[in-house]
Amino acid sequence: MITLQERVHAAPKPDDWQLDKLHQVFRVRRGHKNAGMKEDNLLSLSYGRIIQKDIDTADGLLPENFEGYQIVEPGNIVLRLTDLQNDKRSLRQGLVTQRGIITSAYDAVEVQRDNDPRFWFYSLLALDLAKHYYSLGGGVRQSVKFADFPNDWVYRPDLATQRQIADFLDHETARIDLLIAKKQRLVALLGEKLQSKLEKSVYIDETKAVPFRRALINIEQGWSPDCETRPKEGDEWGVLKVGCVNGWSFTAAEHKTLPKDMPPRPELEVGDGDLLMSRANTPELVGSAAIVKNAESRLMLCDKLYRLRLDERLLSPSFALLALRSKKARLHYSSRANGASSSMQNISQETVRTLPVPLPSLEKQAKVVAEIELEKVHVSETTNAVNASVDRLKEYRSALITAAVTGQIDVQAYAKSGIPDRQLEAIQEEMQA
Repeated sequence: MITLQERVHAAPKPDDWQLDKLHQVFRVRRGHKNAGMKEDNLLSLSYGRIIQKDIDTADGLLPENFEGYQIVEPGNIVLRLTDLQNDKRSLRQGLVTQRGIITSAYDAVEVQRDNDPRFWFYSLLALDLAKHYYSLGGGVRQSVKFADFPNDWVYRPDLATQRQIADFLDHETARIDLLIAKKQRLVALLGEKLQSKLEKSVYIDETKAVPFRRALINIEQGWSPDCETRPKEGDEWGVLKVGCVNGWSFTAAEHKTLPKDMPPRPELEVGDGDLLMSRANTPELVGSAAIVKNAESRLMLCDKLYRLRLDERLLSPSFALLALRSKKARLHYSSRANGASSSMQNISQETVRTLPVPLPSLEKQAKVVAEIELEKVHVSETTNAVNASVDRLKEYRSALITAAVTGQIDVQAYAKSGIPDRQLEAIQEEMQA
């Protein structure tokens, strides 16, 4: 027979590991409902970890009561095997470290005797990192239950070896995760530094800020036809989606195609140099803006976007974009936006017109834009190098987990060899090269 590890990882069975069926290793927990609210320690699966959540939060995604939730114990493994077709990035299992409650939509499993739950958490994680779960789904929501595949053969080491492997991975993944966290914090600090420079350069004299209407000729809003989701081809007309400005730079690929039997509106076609702003978006993205560059022909404005026409004798689009990106603009929007605070918010034209913006000389505006662009290049180059290093660390982490849980490395000998230290040093040197 072919074991799960051989099929997914192409990893042969070590000679001294034994064969078992999956159901001889795991038991799906049943009958542990939170009837009578015996527990109120709310847990959630987030990025491969089980975290605590505030049960009293006003988050509308939570139920009115939690009696239908399941109680889980330390050492249980929680798996989210639902909605496989829509989310192919999240990690789908976590190891429980404290007693609490979690949604019954997830499977909670416990290991049988003579098994270490940490070892099997890493084993399931290796399957997840190899995207194995996505080959199992069925139905409209592409969901499975852990009980759907209990007869797969697996190979496993004895309990002492499981503990050695789990201890090794606890130590090594903690080191890697700490390094990743430091790098991600560096990227965040670079972004904060750039934002701080933008604030100080744009609003160098706040007393001279005037309502945006002083430099606005007009604001146009697009339309919302029933479009096709496929990308447009050739001379077809397309309608931009609000995501085209989400990254503060224009993304032409964020559009839908206008059906051929629907007449276009050429007056809403966007062109290079247009300043676009999101009118309706999520709270963190509403008000995002971008200048159209290298636009494909025949792309029209959607109803969730504004096009801002400026009096360029007073305000350049590039300087206006910096002002729109400032914290002052974000505060202005958040205090005046309409809509649900946790989903979609809308910015009225009047809110845009009343936004205070500085109007230094065009020469000064050009100088500020040039300085910010230079800083952005530096931040972008450093960020790209750091993110590449983070990706390498994640790849190494995944490979290390898979090699350890399939017995392809002797973890004790591997740790003593100094290879983990050399691997991390090599990844660091790649970033600095």
